[in-house]
Amino acid sequence: MANFISREEAQRITERALSFSRADQARANLNSSETGNTRFAQNQMSTSGDATNATLTITSALGNKVASATTNIFDDDALRRVVETSEQLARLVPENEEYMGELGPQSYPDSDPYFESTGELAPERRAQAIAAVTEQAAARNLISTGFLIHAASSTAVATTNGLFAYGVDTRVNFTTTVRTPDGTGSGWAGTSAHDFDDLDTRALGARAVEKAMRSQNPRAVEPGRWTVVMEPTTVGNMVNLMVNQLSARNADEGRSFFSKAGGGTKLGEQFVDSRVTIHSDPGDGRILSSPFNGEGLPNKAMTWVENGELRNLNYSRYWADRQGVQPTGFPSGWYMAGGNDTLDDMIRSTERGLLLTRFWYIRGVDPRTILYTGLTRDGTFLIENGEISHPVKNFRWNESPIFMLNNIEMMGEPVRISSGESSGLTNAVVVPPLKVRDFTFTSLSDAI
Repeated sequence: MANFISREEAQRITERALSFSRADQARANLNSSETGNTRFAQNQMSTSGDATNATLTITSALGNKVASATTNIFDDDALRRVVETSEQLARLVPENEEYMGELGPQSYPDSDPYFESTGELAPERRAQAIAAVTEQAAARNLISTGFLIHAASSTAVATTNGLFAYGVDTRVNFTTTVRTPDGTGSGWAGTSAHDFDDLDTRALGARAVEKAMRSQNPRAVEPGRWTVVMEPTTVGNMVNLMVNQLSARNADEGRSFFSKAGGGTKLGEQFVDSRVTIHSDPGDGRILSSPFNGEGLPNKAMTWVENGELRNLNYSRYWADRQGVQPTGFPSGWYMAGGNDTLDDMIRSTERGLLLTRFWYIRGVDPRTILYTGLTRDGTFLIENGEISHPVKNFRWNESPIFMLNNIEMMGEPVRISSGESSGLTNAVVVPPLKVRDFTFTSLSDAI
């Protein structure tokens, strides 16, 4: 068994800590994890390490004066000190008018995102997974780099009002970049999973190797509005920007794309293509995620967008109370429905367009339209007459997921992706590839 705190031990530690509380209300958040990682460069492993960690945070409330303190020592003296420190700090801070008090016992959706293949993953097996990439690259006189990281963790929340919640989780993320010796070609592949057995690094390596070979000596083509075939990673990069903007409070206060002109929100309105449906569900085996948040609030199964309509917004406890509705919780993973078209179908149907592998250096431009800018990277190709004709130089793009999801021409089968720009552990995100018209590129980039 992975080296994280068990349910029984978590209950013992949190109950003991809260027994020292003299606050009006208090909450204990206990998190523990065992992580392992292996990094490789120049077709060989460069670092490998494992670490364990555990922290306890006590939040104490004296009326509406609320403060927290943290420790990683769990004997009685340390538990008493961290509780006393949080109470001392609470006496010093201003009142928090939005403090909603601590929750009592809750019911949670079923979710079991723990997999032994990840929780018991040994360095030797990590090395074998990486060798499946480096050997392919070396055989083609290419240079591979990448990162494999995994974690097994536990999370517990307890309150002086009788709540106790506990969950375990495993995650693994793998990414690799393969480049040509002359530095003109670069290919990338990556994904994430809960179950290490779902990770096929050989296939990912083959994809990165092929893209590196095909992307050598790119040519410049003009920026502008292009038809694009977007691999799933690029779709996830973009749609995640929209999912993260589903705050009911921001919408109600007129600070969001989801605000309606003149007041109110766009709930119930169609705002993207009718084929777009996005949901989150801690019990969905494709996107297993935490059934509760840091307050112990249940993360319910939610449909956020259905047939292009905005169906729900994310209500915190405070804002839900203000608006007279139920709080929603918020997903640590989400799923976007797709279609039956393949990437090959999308390419064959394109007279002139671009194939995009992934995005990089994504930064905000206008939050009201969810407009962002970023760069293409590691495999951008020109499509002509239904075929990939040659690699092209990378672009800077300025685009909104709202515009993108209104310009869909074709949709593929959803797949799990590595949803972040970096190579760290990411939330479970499952998205389809898309063919989209009028994607805006503003300039060229010499970076590969």
